[in-house]
Amino acid sequence: MTGRADGPAVHVRGLHKRYGAKRAVDGLDLQVERGEIVAVLGPNGAGKTTTVETLEGFRRADAGHVRVLGEDPATAGRAWRSRIGVVLQTNDDLAEATVRELVHHFAGFYPAPRDPEDVIDAVGLREKVGTRARQLSGGQRRRLDVALGVVGDPELLFLDEPTTGFDPEARLEFWDLVEGLRDGGTTILLTTHYLDEAERLADRVVVVAQGRVVAEGTPAEIGGRAGRRARVRWTVDGVGHEETTDSPTALVARLAATVGAATGEVPGLQVLRPTLEDVYLSLIGEAATAAGTSTAARRGTGTEEAA
Repeated sequence: MTGRADGPAVHVRGLHKRYGAKRAVDGLDLQVERGEIVAVLGPNGAGKTTTVETLEGFRRADAGHVRVLGEDPATAGRAWRSRIGVVLQTNDDLAEATVRELVHHFAGFYPAPRDPEDVIDAVGLREKVGTRARQLSGGQRRRLDVALGVVGDPELLFLDEPTTGFDPEARLEFWDLVEGLRDGGTTILLTTHYLDEAERLADRVVVVAQGRVVAEGTPAEIGGRAGRRARVRWTVDGVGHEETTDSPTALVARLAATVGAATGEVPGLQVLRPTLEDVYLSLIGEAATAAGTSTAARRGTGTEEAA
């Protein structure tokens, strides 16, 4: 891709969106740099969908600064829309058209599309070019959805729960496809409930809860993951033992000198660091606790809003 503008692909500060008395998004900040994959994680009702739909131009913010590819999605025109790609969670339209018909048809919507035949090859649907969309498997239909999302050669691609319902093999193949798009220069904003998907694909992870970003960082470091205490497990005479420590190397050395003195081996030895799932659940729990405390405080001062 050539001729792309400078600056972040997504820049959001203080985004607010309400539905009646409910704060769906409550002062959210988000930045996505060009050429990276950012995974947005959060429980149902956290504000992810509202945020992404605002970025895509389908909803208007109540307040806040929102810029996507340098423009406000709420007022941007067709030229801006041709620079983004959107792959929704479900898409069953035009089910009677073939793969080739659909990709070529969608290419006609854009001023400078990619070659439709190259896109078909890129998503691995060459053997299905004459197959109607309704006859594709779930994984193949998802590949078609991506083909329709990228045929316009977008600078920014939104992927909403892209591998829901996939079998393990199809998920791995799809991940390879997404990584290939990123390597080709496409910026990707991904929403997913699969923590292993975020860990595999994302350059950065953003955790959203209660309408706000509660943590962000690389999958290895988010929430202080790299520095969290390790759990060391081992077995002595068939009895399992576990110790949590800040110095796992020293503990293993001590075990090797005692438990493993005779054989040089420590039975059942495992050194476990917190997984991304462990950190994610901890962050969500902390956010829920903080929200409950805030609600109780508002009630105590008589400022609680009607639910």
